[in-house]
Amino acid sequence: MNLRSIAIEWDLLAPVFVLLVFSLTTLFFIHPQYFSSQLTFTCIALVFFFLFSHVNYKIAQLHSARVYAISIVLLLLLFVVGIESRGAVRWIELFGLRVQFSEILKPFLALAFSSFIIKKENTSFKTFLLALIFIFPLVLLISLQPDLGNAIIYAAVSVATLVSVGFPWKFFLGGFAGITALLPILWNVILRDYQKERIATFINPYSDPLGTSYNVIQSMIAVGSGMIAGKGISEATQSRLRFLPERHTDFIFASFSEGFGLIGALCMIAAFCFLLYRIFRIIQDSSEPFCKIFATVAFFSILIPFFINIGMNIGIMPVTGITLPFVSYGGSSLVSNFIFLGLLSSVKKSIKEEMLEIK
Repeated sequence: MNLRSIAIEWDLLAPVFVLLVFSLTTLFFIHPQYFSSQLTFTCIALVFFFLFSHVNYKIAQLHSARVYAISIVLLLLLFVVGIESRGAVRWIELFGLRVQFSEILKPFLALAFSSFIIKKENTSFKTFLLALIFIFPLVLLISLQPDLGNAIIYAAVSVATLVSVGFPWKFFLGGFAGITALLPILWNVILRDYQKERIATFINPYSDPLGTSYNVIQSMIAVGSGMIAGKGISEATQSRLRFLPERHTDFIFASFSEGFGLIGALCMIAAFCFLLYRIFRIIQDSSEPFCKIFATVAFFSILIPFFINIGMNIGIMPVTGITLPFVSYGGSSLVSNFIFLGLLSSVKKSIKEEMLEIK
C-alpha cells in the first residue's frame, strides 16, 4: 500500500470534524451520557470510514444486485425480530447495540441505485419507471415501520438524483400528478393520526401550543432566545431544563443555536456548505458516470436532511423525525454517513490516480 492509497482526504473530514465538535459540545451540556455514547459512536464510525476509504468502489458496483436483495431481506426481517419503541419497529439488536437498518443501508443502496442507473445507459421513460420500481419497495417497507422521515429521504434523494442525471421534467410532472391523485388515499389510509397532526401543526404552528404544536414552538423559542451570540450552552434553559423535546436528536440544532446564537448557527451552516461543496467538486471532477451518480446521491443524502431538519427547527418545515447529519445523537446515522464519506474518499483517490496517469 503506497502513501497515496493511505492518504486522508482532509477536505472531506475537516468540516465533519467541526460538526462533530459542535455536536459533542452540545450533547455534553445536555447530558454527559449522550456525550460519552456519541463519542463511542464516533470512534466506531471513524473505523468504518477508514475501512471503506480503502475499498475499491468498483467491486461494490459489481455486487449491486446482491446488495439490493440483501437490503430488502433485512428490512423485511425487522418485522419479525425488530425491537419496538414508541410504536415503531425500526431497530434490531446486534452485540448489545441497536442498529437501524434504514440508516445503515443508505450508502450501500446508493451504490446499488447508481449501478442500476448506469446499466440502463439512457434516460427513457422505461428507465424512469424501472428506477421508480427499484426505489418503491424500499420506501414502502420503511414507511410501514413506520419511519416517515427516512421514507421521505429515500424518495426525495432518488428523485433529486434522477433530475440531476437528466431525465425529462415531463416524467416528474406526470409522477407528481399521480401522487396528487393519490393524496386522499395517503391521508385516509397510510398516514397515522400523529403524522396528520404534524402536518396540521406545520400549517398552523400555534393551533395546539400545549399539544401537537409544543415541539415546534419550543424549538423556535430556543433558536430565537439564542439571539446573536447565544446564552452560552450551560445557560441554555430550553434544552437543559427539558422544555425542548428531543433536544439531542431532532431538535439539536435548536439546542445548539440557543447556546451559541446566530453566530454559532451560521458557523454550523458554513461547515455543512463546505462539506457539500467538496462533494460537489467530486461530482464535477469524476469522469466515470458511476462515480458521478454515486457522489450525487451522497450529496443529496446530506443536503436534504440538512435542509429539512433545520427548517423543522425554525418552523418552516413539518416535523418528520429527520435528524441532522453528523450532529444529531445516534450511532446508525453517524456510521452510515461516515461510510458515505469513506466511499467518496475512495472515489476521490481514483480521480487523483486518473489525473496522475494523464500527466
